[in-house]
Amino acid sequence: MSGYMRTGPLLIAERGADTGLARAFEVCRRIHTGADHLSPQVVDLLPVHKRPYAHALAAFGLWADRLADEGEVSERGSALARFRADTLAALAGGPGGPGAPVRLSPVQRAMVHTVRAWDMSVPVLEELLATLEQDSRRPPDFPGFADLRGYMRGTAGTVAELLGTVLEPVREDAPELMSLLGEVLQYVDILHDLPEDLEQGRCYLPRQDLERLGLDADDLIGVRGTDAYRKLIARQVQRARGLLDQGQGVVDAMHPSSRPFLATTVAGLRTGLDECEYLPADPPGASPRTAVPARLSQTRETPVGVLPVAPELRQRQPPVPSPDPGGPPAAVPEHVAVIMDGNRRWARALGLAPVEGHTAGEEAMYRLVDAAGDLGIKYVTTFAFSTENWSRSPEEVSSLLRAFTRRVSGVAGRLHARGVRMRWYGRRSRVGAVLRERLEWAEELTSGNSGTTFTFCLDYGGRQEMVDALKRTVAEALSGRLDPTRLTESDLAEYLYDPGLPDVDLLIRTAGEQRISNFLPWHTAYAEIVFEDALWPDFDRSHLVRAVDAYAGRRRSFGGTLIGKSV
Repeated sequence: MSGYMRTGPLLIAERGADTGLARAFEVCRRIHTGADHLSPQVVDLLPVHKRPYAHALAAFGLWADRLADEGEVSERGSALARFRADTLAALAGGPGGPGAPVRLSPVQRAMVHTVRAWDMSVPVLEELLATLEQDSRRPPDFPGFADLRGYMRGTAGTVAELLGTVLEPVREDAPELMSLLGEVLQYVDILHDLPEDLEQGRCYLPRQDLERLGLDADDLIGVRGTDAYRKLIARQVQRARGLLDQGQGVVDAMHPSSRPFLATTVAGLRTGLDECEYLPADPPGASPRTAVPARLSQTRETPVGVLPVAPELRQRQPPVPSPDPGGPPAAVPEHVAVIMDGNRRWARALGLAPVEGHTAGEEAMYRLVDAAGDLGIKYVTTFAFSTENWSRSPEEVSSLLRAFTRRVSGVAGRLHARGVRMRWYGRRSRVGAVLRERLEWAEELTSGNSGTTFTFCLDYGGRQEMVDALKRTVAEALSGRLDPTRLTESDLAEYLYDPGLPDVDLLIRTAGEQRISNFLPWHTAYAEIVFEDALWPDFDRSHLVRAVDAYAGRRRSFGGTLIGKSV
């Protein structure tokens, strides 16, 4: 019905010289592309004038959801209530609301502009904020499936319905169909986060389903991996697939320019539900391989929350050209290690919480791995969390580790789809059970891949690694299995966390800092070092190419006779 079509607003850049508004939309884009719900390539399937508004809606939903989930329980409700009141006040009476001026965050400012520009339903937005505020104030409790659906409608369903306005509906049932897609996305998120939620005493599954199987929410952790648990998950996946079957007609209910985005979204949700049946669910101590069925370990499936993108849509870049077009290719390091510095400074400059900087840094990590593969770099190692990072504030450490736990399956899936092999380098004893299980599952899932090996150093410190290696060496000597008088460098290397990790050829540190901060001292003994001024979330392919060019132009002697340029 043509009566339901409308012309979208002009590009943000064409609406005047409001640099503050443009900055707000850029913050939303970074928050959204740093999340694992929709990949940036999928949003890029939308017409260019719709993309900023899609990012704003997604970022607003993510931000509000984090306010409901993170921080002290006693403070969540009041924080979300302020967020809700300020947003609605700004919508009701101008930038500052009808009363005293309100200081809006960039995410709120972009959302207020989006609602006005597209004439979106404010009651639907109020429904989203009210649902999240209720969720922040009390533990989830859904007697039946209808109650759970009410929650899913009030969270992701409302965001999807608002997004439907931007996608330009051509049928009257478009809002309802978009809401169904949102419910499915929320269902996928619930199943994906179930182990972590259970650890925190929260269960979003209907009580009736648990009772039919003789289960109780308090006992679910202990029965993970059992037949009853698998039946419980299978029942939820079956219901979610039913909702998706009802909602998939939304592709034809929207303007043709929005259909590639919607078709990819529907396909991604279907793949996500398939994956939910095989997420790690075994009790601690079980072999990670049991959590990954053969069909997933032999294929390159897309993970929960990540929508698949056809290879031809990935904006991959050609290999780095030789400085001399007529000469041989520039030398490329085999192993590049990166100290990803500047996440907190990036967030602080934008008025965001520190964890948002780490989230934005995740997208930079994908860019790094993609570019490394294009350039022929075989090993990429990053410093994700050091032994010294435990000394940061308990709130930041907790938020960061929760973010790792929540996102690792999505990260693994996105890298698995690229053919990347993941390895964890560091101590494993202090990491929580759920995070440890998921990281080891990611290693197992990607173990057969032959592309770039991506090693993440988590709870890692170089001096601690030396101490741990020495302890193991001494133990071998005391047992008589090692003669300490014949100990060589090669022998000692066998006692490092991963003896197979090769020496680093090129070490990059971002954010202008010029120190190695206890990072891989054994492996970087003869590494070339490049200090990059860009903050880590802003690091992209051009920065890596520049560092590789610098590496290619250096002369390396390894303490002996100069042998020319890098070899």
